[in-house]
Amino acid sequence: MVAALAGEDVPWEHVSVFQVDERVAPDGDPGRNLTQLLAALPPAAASARIVPMGLTGDLTEAAAAYAALLPARLDLVHLGLGADGHTASLVRGDPVLEVTDQDVAVTGLYQGHRRLTLTYPALDRARELLWLVTGADKRDALRRLRAGDTTIPAGRIQATAQLLVADAAAAGGA
Repeated sequence: MVAALAGEDVPWEHVSVFQVDERVAPDGDPGRNLTQLLAALPPAAASARIVPMGLTGDLTEAAAAYAALLPARLDLVHLGLGADGHTASLVRGDPVLEVTDQDVAVTGLYQGHRRLTLTYPALDRARELLWLVTGADKRDALRRLRAGDTTIPAGRIQATAQLLVADAAAAGGA
């Protein structure tokens, strides 16, 4: 999605980019979302304000510090969908799914990493959510998301305005 913005006339000097979630890993680690984001941004985005999730020190304090940087309401949140129905770092069975009094929280271990993630309250307040779902392995999760299945973490998001974009493989056409 970020790469698609390269050809658009975006007033980057007026853009702030906040992270939805981040793996607890060293700076520059290829598994870090920030590493991937910085690599994907077009050169014109150099004037944008990038607000990375801090991962040093106590993670609970880092989550609170990041939450304090967030605006009251994000304009646009870009989300993906995992084959297991997770989104952001909201993963089935993780206690973070029940956090309602914080906008950013620390997860348990998932795929080898703890993570910081926006919680449902922060996501639900967004002006708009943009879901980007790709790959045949996401077909069942996408079907369940579209059906409003709240047994998958992604299905519990209640933001008013949501746009879902899926490739043919995820949508069942390939």
